[in-house]
Amino acid sequence: MAFADKSTYFFKDGEVEQKWFIVNAEGKTLGRLASQIARILRGKHKPQFTTNSDCGDFVIVVNAEKIHITGKRAELKEYFRYTGYPGGAIFEKFKDVIKDHPERVIEHAVKGMIPHNRLGRRIIKKLKVYAGVDHPHKAQKPVELVIN
Repeated sequence: MAFADKSTYFFKDGEVEQKWFIVNAEGKTLGRLASQIARILRGKHKPQFTTNSDCGDFVIVVNAEKIHITGKRAELKEYFRYTGYPGGAIFEKFKDVIKDHPERVIEHAVKGMIPHNRLGRRIIKKLKVYAGVDHPHKAQKPVELVIN
Protein backbone atom coordinates (compact mmCIF):
# COMPACT_ATOMS: atom_id res chain seq x y z
CA MET A 1 0.00 0.00 0.00
CA ALA A 2 1.33 3.37 -0.97
CA PHE A 3 0.25 6.38 1.04
CA ALA A 4 0.68 9.18 -1.46
CA ASP A 5 0.26 12.75 -0.18
CA LYS A 6 -0.29 11.64 3.40
CA SER A 7 3.09 12.60 4.79
CA THR A 8 3.47 15.38 7.31
CA TYR A 9 5.31 18.46 6.14
CA PHE A 10 7.84 19.93 8.59
CA PHE A 11 8.52 23.64 8.23
CA LYS A 12 12.10 24.89 8.12
CA ASP A 13 13.43 28.01 9.84
CA GLY A 14 12.97 30.51 7.00
CA GLU A 15 9.58 29.30 5.78
CA VAL A 16 7.44 30.77 8.57
CA GLU A 17 6.83 34.52 8.76
CA GLN A 18 8.01 36.03 12.05
CA LYS A 19 6.01 38.95 13.46
CA TRP A 20 6.79 41.45 16.21
CA PHE A 21 4.52 41.73 19.24
CA ILE A 22 4.61 44.23 22.10
CA VAL A 23 3.38 43.33 25.60
CA ASN A 24 2.68 45.77 28.42
CA ALA A 25 3.70 44.09 31.70
CA GLU A 26 2.06 46.69 33.95
CA GLY A 27 0.00 44.97 36.65
CA LYS A 28 0.59 41.47 35.27
CA THR A 29 1.67 38.44 37.32
CA LEU A 30 5.21 37.29 36.52
CA GLY A 31 4.68 33.56 35.94
CA ARG A 32 1.48 33.89 33.93
CA LEU A 33 3.03 36.53 31.70
CA ALA A 34 6.26 34.55 31.24
CA SER A 35 4.45 31.37 30.18
CA GLN A 36 2.46 33.22 27.51
CA ILE A 37 5.59 34.99 26.23
CA ALA A 38 7.47 31.67 26.05
CA ARG A 39 4.60 30.21 24.03
CA ILE A 40 4.79 33.06 21.50
CA LEU A 41 8.60 32.88 21.29
CA ARG A 42 8.49 29.14 20.54
CA GLY A 43 5.73 29.54 17.95
CA LYS A 44 3.25 27.18 19.61
CA HIS A 45 0.42 29.54 18.74
CA LYS A 46 0.94 28.89 15.00
CA PRO A 47 -0.41 25.96 13.00
CA GLN A 48 3.05 25.61 11.39
CA PHE A 49 4.71 24.82 14.75
CA THR A 50 7.63 22.44 14.39
CA THR A 51 9.54 21.36 17.49
CA ASN A 52 13.02 21.39 15.96
CA SER A 53 12.91 24.76 14.17
CA ASP A 54 12.65 28.38 15.19
CA CYS A 55 9.20 29.39 13.94
CA GLY A 56 8.23 31.74 16.79
CA ASP A 57 7.77 35.50 16.83
CA PHE A 58 9.65 38.41 18.40
CA VAL A 59 8.28 39.79 21.69
CA ILE A 60 8.95 43.24 23.16
CA VAL A 61 8.04 43.65 26.83
CA VAL A 62 7.64 47.19 28.21
CA ASN A 63 7.00 48.38 31.78
CA ALA A 64 8.95 45.47 33.27
CA GLU A 65 9.41 47.46 36.48
CA LYS A 66 5.64 47.39 37.12
CA ILE A 67 5.24 43.60 37.18
CA HIS A 68 4.13 41.97 40.43
CA ILE A 69 4.20 38.57 42.06
CA THR A 70 1.67 37.13 44.46
CA GLY A 71 1.91 36.29 48.12
CA LYS A 72 5.12 36.72 50.11
CA ARG A 73 7.37 35.94 47.14
CA ALA A 74 8.65 39.52 46.96
CA GLU A 75 10.47 38.92 50.26
CA LEU A 76 11.21 35.18 49.87
CA LYS A 77 12.18 34.74 46.19
CA GLU A 78 15.94 34.68 45.53
CA TYR A 79 18.04 34.66 42.37
CA PHE A 80 21.36 32.81 42.27
CA ARG A 81 24.44 33.79 40.26
CA TYR A 82 27.94 32.37 40.32
CA THR A 83 30.99 34.43 39.40
CA GLY A 84 33.20 31.45 38.65
CA TYR A 85 35.53 32.07 41.57
CA PRO A 86 35.68 30.12 44.84
CA GLY A 87 33.14 31.60 47.22
CA GLY A 88 31.60 33.54 44.33
CA ALA A 89 27.98 32.59 44.93
CA ILE A 90 25.70 35.63 44.79
CA PHE A 91 22.14 35.50 46.12
CA GLU A 92 19.86 38.44 45.36
CA LYS A 93 16.32 39.04 46.64
CA PHE A 94 13.50 39.67 44.17
CA LYS A 95 12.77 43.12 45.62
CA ASP A 96 16.40 44.18 45.05
CA VAL A 97 16.57 42.84 41.49
CA ILE A 98 13.25 44.42 40.46
CA LYS A 99 14.52 47.75 41.79
CA ASP A 100 17.95 47.66 40.09
CA HIS A 101 17.46 45.51 36.95
CA PRO A 102 13.74 44.84 36.32
CA GLU A 103 14.44 43.36 32.85
CA ARG A 104 16.34 40.44 34.37
CA VAL A 105 13.30 39.21 36.28
CA ILE A 106 11.23 38.63 33.13
CA GLU A 107 14.20 37.33 31.13
CA HIS A 108 15.01 34.80 33.85
CA ALA A 109 11.40 33.59 34.10
CA VAL A 110 10.99 33.17 30.33
CA LYS A 111 14.40 31.54 29.90
CA GLY A 112 13.39 28.81 32.31
CA MET A 113 10.33 28.01 30.17
CA ILE A 114 12.05 27.46 26.82
CA PRO A 115 14.25 24.49 25.81
CA HIS A 116 17.72 24.36 27.36
CA ASN A 117 19.64 23.65 24.16
CA ARG A 118 20.95 25.39 21.01
CA LEU A 119 17.43 26.14 19.81
CA GLY A 120 16.53 27.70 23.15
CA ARG A 121 19.57 29.97 23.00
CA ARG A 122 18.40 31.21 19.60
CA ILE A 123 14.81 31.66 20.76
CA ILE A 124 15.67 33.74 23.85
CA LYS A 125 17.43 36.31 21.64
CA LYS A 126 14.02 37.23 20.20
CA LEU A 127 12.87 38.52 23.61
CA LYS A 128 13.42 42.25 24.17
CA VAL A 129 12.62 43.55 27.67
CA TYR A 130 12.60 47.21 28.73
CA ALA A 131 11.98 48.72 32.17
CA GLY A 132 10.00 51.71 30.91
CA VAL A 133 7.64 52.47 28.05
CA ASP A 134 10.27 53.44 25.46
CA HIS A 135 11.86 50.88 23.13
CA PRO A 136 14.01 51.18 19.96
CA HIS A 137 11.91 48.77 17.84
CA LYS A 138 9.32 51.16 16.42
CA ALA A 139 10.60 50.51 12.87
CA GLN A 140 9.43 46.87 13.11
CA LYS A 141 5.84 48.08 13.68
CA PRO A 142 5.03 45.72 16.58
CA VAL A 143 1.43 44.65 17.12
CA GLU A 144 -0.09 45.06 20.59
CA LEU A 145 -0.57 41.67 22.24
CA VAL A 146 -3.07 41.53 25.10
CA ILE A 147 -2.25 38.86 27.67
CA ASN A 148 -4.74 38.25 30.49
